[in-house]
Amino acid sequence: MTDLRGRRALVTGGASGIGAACARAFAQAGARVTIADIDGDAAEALADEIGGEAWQIDLTDRDALAALRLDTDILVNNAGVQHVSPIDDFDPAQFSLLLQLMLEAPFLLTRAALPAMYERGFGRIINMSSVHGLRASPFKAAYVAAKHGLEGLSKVTALEGAAHGVTSNCINPGYVRTPLVERQIADQARVHGIPESEVLEKVLLTEAAIKRLVEPEEVAGLAVWLAADAAGMVTGASYTMDGGWSAR
Repeated sequence: MTDLRGRRALVTGGASGIGAACARAFAQAGARVTIADIDGDAAEALADEIGGEAWQIDLTDRDALAALRLDTDILVNNAGVQHVSPIDDFDPAQFSLLLQLMLEAPFLLTRAALPAMYERGFGRIINMSSVHGLRASPFKAAYVAAKHGLEGLSKVTALEGAAHGVTSNCINPGYVRTPLVERQIADQARVHGIPESEVLEKVLLTEAAIKRLVEPEEVAGLAVWLAADAAGMVTGASYTMDGGWSAR
C-alpha cells in the first residue's frame, strides 16, 4: 500500500461518490483527510468514519475562496455537477454555475494551497477531470467546457509548480458509478428520445470498449498513487480511466 502517513489531504465534494472513495483511500494510506462538501452532515458522518475532519463550504462563493489560505499537502479538486441540455435551450445561469464550481473553484483552491506547498517543497494537485476533458459529447456544453478548462489549468499549475516540488495532474474517468451519473439517466433519456432503460447501453457506454461503469474505488486508487512519492516525476499529465473511450 502507498504510504501517505504524515500527509494532509483535502478532498472537495468529498462526502459522496468519487470524493468519498478518495477520502477513504487517502485515510487508509495514512493521510489526515479533510472532507470539503456543501453537505455538512454528510461530510461530518464520513469524517467520523475515517477519523478525518469535515469542512462545510460553498465552492461557488468566489469571494470566500479568494480570501482563503490553505495548508495541505494534497488537494483533490473533485466537486462537480452536471446539466444536460442542448445549447439553444441551455440555461445561462446553469452554464455559469458549472464553470464556477468545476473551473473557478479549482483555480481559487489551488491558488490558496500553493504558497504553503511551495514553502514545504512538496505538493500534489489532483484535478478530477473526465473523459469529457479530452472528448466532447452533445448536450453537455458547460461540463465539457469546464473540464477542458481544468485540463489547461492543471498543466499551467504543473509548469509553475515544478521548481517547488509541486505536481499537478488530471484523472479522466469515463462514466463512474456515482449519484452524479445516476441523476443523468432521466435527462439523457429526454434529450436522446429513448427510454431510461436504454441510456446505459445506448448513451453512457456506447464509446467505451469495456462495457461497464468505472467504480469510484478504481479512481481513488489512481488518486492515491498520484499523491505518493513514487509519482514525483508525473506532472502535467491526464490519466484516462475510460474503458478505452479515448482510444477511438
